[in-house]
Amino acid sequence: MPHKADIRKFIIENFLYGQDDDSLGDDQSFLENGIIDSTGVLELVSFVQNAYGVTITDNELVPDNFDSLNKIDRFIDRKRAADVRDGRGSSSVHAPH
Repeated sequence: MPHKADIRKFIIENFLYGQDDDSLGDDQSFLENGIIDSTGVLELVSFVQNAYGVTITDNELVPDNFDSLNKIDRFIDRKRAADVRDGRGSSSVHAPH
């Protein structure tokens, strides 16, 4: 999915300070590997909300949704599907430039 590449870029630029040796695996835990701390999760959540036009509730701020590239990817897909199902559409959802 294209948004996974954008999220990877965001994490590399903001948390790995541009240093990536291609070791950031799609299932690698951000928290367990010290890539992102609790404050970083909030930055990541803000990025996802702004970049993909999804609203994230407090009860969705759990590692199952935000602790790896694949988890975020699946979470965004679920949110988009719910928006379409609930009639909110996905016209405001876009990939960052």
